[in-house]
Amino acid sequence: MNNSLRLIIDAVLVVAVAVLFYLHFSSKPAAPAPAPAKIVAVQPVATDDDDTTAAATTAEPLVAVADTDKVAYVESGKLLEGYKAMQDARRSFEAKARGWEKQNQALVTGFQNAVQQYQKQAESLTPEQRAATEQKLQAQQQQAGAAQEKIQRQAQEEEAKMTQQVLERINKQIEKYGKDNGYKLILIAAPSGTIAYGRKDIDITDRVLKHLNKEYSTKK
Repeated sequence: MNNSLRLIIDAVLVVAVAVLFYLHFSSKPAAPAPAPAKIVAVQPVATDDDDTTAAATTAEPLVAVADTDKVAYVESGKLLEGYKAMQDARRSFEAKARGWEKQNQALVTGFQNAVQQYQKQAESLTPEQRAATEQKLQAQQQQAGAAQEKIQRQAQEEEAKMTQQVLERINKQIEKYGKDNGYKLILIAAPSGTIAYGRKDIDITDRVLKHLNKEYSTKK
């Protein structure tokens, strides 16, 4: 058996099953920080005195006034895990992924069977027949590889589309919840560390999640 045949047979051992990419949800960036607090200068008040025409006064210290009322945050990971729309989207994607996996496995199996059949017949073939069969196997291998890449791209595009649709729905509903409940700012706390610290009393993840699932169930 010549070297090109060995290369083909070796190649079948490394034809990998295409890796189908499952959900990896990137966290939504944090909303911009609120505008700096206004600084109000308290001016001194001059008083008249019978014994003097004017009295020098000293200015009071500057007082910073900050309004932090109705500012809150939500935890992105908890929100995505508990959102029923995301759960349904994942199940739908996984069902499609199983179909793509079957297509990919069929490509691998078809090529393996062709190589095994050639191995059985190789000794009885003429040099010309072996060369022709090897060329055919090489072409089949290239076709299988191209088909696998197409399946992988399709899976990635489908996952990205699904994720974008869910995130757009979440953003829209968080905005609505914030307006309806008088919030000035709702931040996103993500594992990447967009918020280093937040008091638990301004964590409204559970309330927002309840709102999201209620809205989703009525329009599902």
